[in-house]
Amino acid sequence: MAYQMDDVVDEWSTAVLRSSQMEGAENASINSKKKKKKVSYCVFSPCLCFKQVASRGAIALKIKAIKQQLDVIASQRTRFNFISGLSEEPQRFITTSRLDIPEVYGRDMDKNTILSRLLISETCQEIQSGIYIVSIVGTGGMGKTTLAQLVYNHPDVKDHFDERIWICVSDPFDPIRISRDILEILQGESPNLHNLEALQQKIQMCIAGKKFLIVLDDVWTENHQLWGQLKRTLNCGPFFEKSREKVEELKEIGEKIADKCKGLPLAIKTLAILMRLKNNKEEWESILNSEVWQLDEFERDISPALLLSHYDLPPAIKRCFSYCAVFPKDTVIEVDKLIKLWMMHDIVHDFAKFLTQNECCIIQAFDMPQGIGFAEERRTKASFQKVRHATLIGLQRYPKFVSTYKMKNLHTLLHEFSVIASIDEALPKLFQHLTCLRALDLQQNLSITELPKEIGKLMHLKYLNLSYCYSLTELPETICDLYNLQTLNIRECIALVELPKAMDKLVNLRHLKNFLTVALEGLPKGISRLNSLQTLEKFIVSNDGDNECQIGDLKNLNNLRGELEIRGLRKVEDAREGIKYVAEALQPHLNLKSPAIWSYGDTEWHDWMMRLSLTQLKTLELSHCNGCSYIPPLGELPVLEKLEIKDMKSVKYIGGEFLGSSSTTAFPKLKKLIFHNMKEWEKWEVKEEEEGMSIMSCLSLSKIRGCPKLEELPDHVLQRTPLQELVITDSDILLQRYKQDMEEE
Repeated sequence: MAYQMDDVVDEWSTAVLRSSQMEGAENASINSKKKKKKVSYCVFSPCLCFKQVASRGAIALKIKAIKQQLDVIASQRTRFNFISGLSEEPQRFITTSRLDIPEVYGRDMDKNTILSRLLISETCQEIQSGIYIVSIVGTGGMGKTTLAQLVYNHPDVKDHFDERIWICVSDPFDPIRISRDILEILQGESPNLHNLEALQQKIQMCIAGKKFLIVLDDVWTENHQLWGQLKRTLNCGPFFEKSREKVEELKEIGEKIADKCKGLPLAIKTLAILMRLKNNKEEWESILNSEVWQLDEFERDISPALLLSHYDLPPAIKRCFSYCAVFPKDTVIEVDKLIKLWMMHDIVHDFAKFLTQNECCIIQAFDMPQGIGFAEERRTKASFQKVRHATLIGLQRYPKFVSTYKMKNLHTLLHEFSVIASIDEALPKLFQHLTCLRALDLQQNLSITELPKEIGKLMHLKYLNLSYCYSLTELPETICDLYNLQTLNIRECIALVELPKAMDKLVNLRHLKNFLTVALEGLPKGISRLNSLQTLEKFIVSNDGDNECQIGDLKNLNNLRGELEIRGLRKVEDAREGIKYVAEALQPHLNLKSPAIWSYGDTEWHDWMMRLSLTQLKTLELSHCNGCSYIPPLGELPVLEKLEIKDMKSVKYIGGEFLGSSSTTAFPKLKKLIFHNMKEWEKWEVKEEEEGMSIMSCLSLSKIRGCPKLEELPDHVLQRTPLQELVITDSDILLQRYKQDMEEE
C-alpha cells in the first residue's frame, strides 16, 4: 500500500509540474505573437485543459481505490484483532560476565591492548582526573561482548580491582534500573531504593576510595544526558571431541569454511555448532560447497543478532539497507552509483534479501534454453506484482522479458554485465509495461543503438544509467518528458552525437554524467537553465550560439560541484578573455580545503587567487600554470599545511610577494613545501625587511626537484625554521653549493 500511495503522490506532482511547463510554454508563445487582447487560456489550448481535467479525474479515482483498500485493511485488523508488528521489538538477550566457550581465537592483540589500558598505574594523570573509559565499538556479531568477558575474567584484572561489576544495559538506557543493578552487585542484595538521587548516594558510599571496574554491555543509546547521569554517579574514584587424526583430515576444509564466513565471529560460531556433529570428510565438503548462508540453522541463529541492529535503524535507513538486496551477492558496488540510488553499503547480503524476499528479485538466465525469467516462473501473478526491485543477470542470448513484464509495479530494474542481442526490439514493450520505474540501469549494453520514444512513458523515472552503451547514437526528444529525472548517466557513450533540444524541461536534473562523450560537439542551450544541476562532467563550448551553450552560459550553473572539464575554449573569439571568464565563474567555495589548479593559461592570477579569501585551505597544488611569472601571496593562508608548485615555466624569481603583505607571519602552519620541475627559476630570496617576520615556523620537509638554474635557498628557510628533511634532486647548482657547505662543516 505504501508503494501505491507513493506512486499516486508522485503522479500528481508530475501532473502539476507538466501543467506548469505547458502553461509557461503557452504564455511564451502568446507573448511572442504579441497578442493584445486578453483571452481565456483554454481558448488557445482546449486539448490541454481537457488533459488536465482527465488527469485529475484519473488520479482521484486512484486515491479513491487506495482509500477503499485501506478501509478493508482496517476492518480486517479489527475483525481478526491484528496487532502492529512494531508493537513487539525483537527479544534482547541478557548477557553476563560468564564466558560460556572454552577457548577464544584471534583476539589476543585486542585483549592485550585493553588490559594495558585497564591495568595502568594509579599515578597516571588521565586516571587522576576522573573516570577512565575504554570503548569497544562495532557492528552486531563482531564479538564485542566476548572480548569484554575475556578481559573481565582475566586473573590480573581480578587482582587489580577491588570491585568488578557487569551490567547488561540493552535498550532503553534507564539510569535508575542501571543504578539499581550496580548497587545490587555491590551489596549482594536487591536495594529497596527507587529514587535516582538515593541510589547515586548509596553507590558512591560503596565505591568510595576503591578501584573498580564496571562493564556496560549492549549499550545502544547516544544520548549524552542519560550517560551523564550515570557518569556523575561513578565519578568519585578511579574507574577503571574428535581424534587428532580426524582433526588433521578436516583442518584444511575447515579453514576454507572459515574463510567463507568473512571474519564474522557470530557466523563462525553458528557454523561450528552445525559442524560439530558431522564427522566425515564428505559432510564437511558438502557444507563447503553449499550456499551456507541460506541454511535454516544459520538464518535462525544469526538473524536475531542482526534484527536487533536493523530494528534500531531509523525508517529511512531501513529502506536504504533493504534496497541493497537488489544487487547480486559479492557485487562490487560503485560508490557514486550507490549514492545515486540512495543506498548504503551492504555487508550481509542474505540478511537484506531475507527482509525483502517479496520485494526484491534477481533473475538469472545463464545458459537457460527456456529464456529469461525461467528461475522465477514458480512465482504467482500476485507475487510478481509485489516485486519492486529486480536485477537481470547474464542476459547474453535471450533478449526476452517475459517475467519482467509481469512486474507491473517495479521501481528498480538493473542489468548486471548483460550484453543482449537485439535488445532494441524488446525495450519499447518493456517501457510500456513498467510505467512505475524509478531507476533504470541499462549500462554496458552494446547492442542499444537508440532509445525508443516509449521512454517518455516512465513518468516516475529518477535515475537512468546508459553508461558504456558504445553503440548508442541518439536520445529521443521524449526523454525530456521525464520531469522527475534526477540522474542521467551517459558516460563513455562514444557514438552519441547530440542531446535532445528540450533539456530545459528536466527541471529536477541534478547529475548529468557525460565524461568521454567524444562525439558530442555541443550541449543544448537549455542545459544552462537547469538550476538544480550539481554534476556536469564536461561543458562544451559550441559554434552554434543560438541553439547550443556558449562560455557565458556557464555562469548560470551556480550549483556545480566535483570535476568539470571545459572543451572548446578555442572557439571563443578572445581566448584570454574566455580563460578569465572561466576562472571567475569557477571561483571556489570559501570552505574549500584541498584544491589543485592545473594549466591556468592567463598571465595574471585572478582576483580570488590574489585576495586569498580561501582561509580554510590545508593543501594546495599549482601546476603547469605557464603563463604566470610570479606566485600569489600564499603566505597569507592561515592553515595551509602542504604546498606543491610544479612546472611553472615562466617563474624566474620568488621574493616577498610569495610571503604576502602581513607584517607578522607568513605560512604559520606550513609543514611541507615542494617545488618540482621549475626549469627557469633562478632566485629565491627573503629580504632584510622581511627577516623580522615569523616565516614557516612549522616547516619540517622541503623538496626541490628539477630546478637546474636555482642558485641557493634563503638562509631564513635553512636556519630559522624547524626544517628536519631537505631533499634536492636534479638541481645541479644547488647540489654543488650545499655539498661544498657540508664538506666545509
